Amino acid sequence: MNFQDQFVKNVRLYFKTKGEKWLQQLPSLIHYCEETWSLTIKDPYKLSINFVAPAMAKDGREVVVKICLPGEDFLNEREALQSFNGNAMVKLIDSDKEKGIFILEKLSPGFTLAELKDDREACRLATKILQKLTTPAPNESKLPSTKAREQSLRDIVADHKHSSVITMGTLQKALKIFTHLNQTTTEWQILHGDFHHYNLLYSEDKGWKAIDPKGLIGEREYDLIQFMLNHLPDKGAYEVVANRVDIFIDELNLNKERLILWGYCHTVLATYWSIDDDGTFDKSFHQCIEIFEELYETLYGSISEVARS
Repeated sequence: MNFQDQFVKNVRLYFKTKGEKWLQQLPSLIHYCEETWSLTIKDPYKLSINFVAPAMAKDGREVVVKICLPGEDFLNEREALQSFNGNAMVKLIDSDKEKGIFILEKLSPGFTLAELKDDREACRLATKILQKLTTPAPNESKLPSTKAREQSLRDIVADHKHSSVITMGTLQKALKIFTHLNQTTTEWQILHGDFHHYNLLYSEDKGWKAIDPKGLIGEREYDLIQFMLNHLPDKGAYEVVANRVDIFIDELNLNKERLILWGYCHTVLATYWSIDDDGTFDKSFHQCIEIFEELYETLYGSISEVARS
C-alpha cells in the first residue's frame, strides 16, 4: 500500500523507529477497521501524521476513520472528544484505544474556515464555535494543562536548546511570562488545544464544527493564540493580528492584556517547535513574536517588565 510521501516523512521525523513500525502496521490496521466496523475505506485526505480517510458503512452512512499512534496524545484527543460530546465538535462514534482508532462523523462538504476570504467574518464564526466549546475542567481530568506547555519551554531553556532562530534571552523571557500567567489563572477550561482555521469545518446539516482537538486545560485566552498565528497574509500581518485580538476581546469578553501575553509566550514555543533538522522554521509564526511584543508595548508598556515581575 502506497502512502503519501510527505505523510511518511512526517511520521518518520516525529516518531522515529516507533513511527516506522506503525507505518508497517498501518495496512493491517486499515483492514481491521473495515472488518470491525463493516466499512469500505476510501482514498485518504491529505495526511500529516495520522491516517484519516472517509469511509462508507454497509447501511450507507458516511463516516471518517482516523488512525493514530496509540499513546498519550491519542488518549488526550479521545478525552477531549468525549468531553465536548459533539457540541460544536465533530462527534465521536466509536474508538479503539489499544489500536489508536477513531470512528468519527463525517462533516460534508467539510470546507475549512480558511476558505473564507473575509478575515473578520472568519474570526466572528470562530468565536461562536469557541463559545459552544466552553467547558469547565473537571477535577478528575487526565488532560495536560498549559503548565505542561510551560514545562516544555522550561526544558528547552534548561537544555540550552536554542538556535539562531530564537535567542536564549527571548526563550527565557517567554518562560517567565508563561509562569506568571499559569500562576495567575483563575478559571481552568477544557480547551481544544489546536484551535485554528484548518480545524474548523462546515457541515450543511450541522453548521460549523471543530475537529482534531489535542485536549488541554487552561485559560480561554490561550486557546485563541494558534488561530491568530495561522492563515496570515504575506503583508500586513500586524494589522490582521491586531484586528483579530480586538474581535476576540469584543465577542468573548476576554482579558486583552492576558490574551496578548499568552500570544507572546506561546508563539515563542510554537516557533521553536517548528524548527526542522535542516534549520528551516515557520516564518509566519516567527514574525508574530515581534507582533505580540509590539502590541503589548503599545498598550501596556515593556513586556520585559512582566517577565521581571
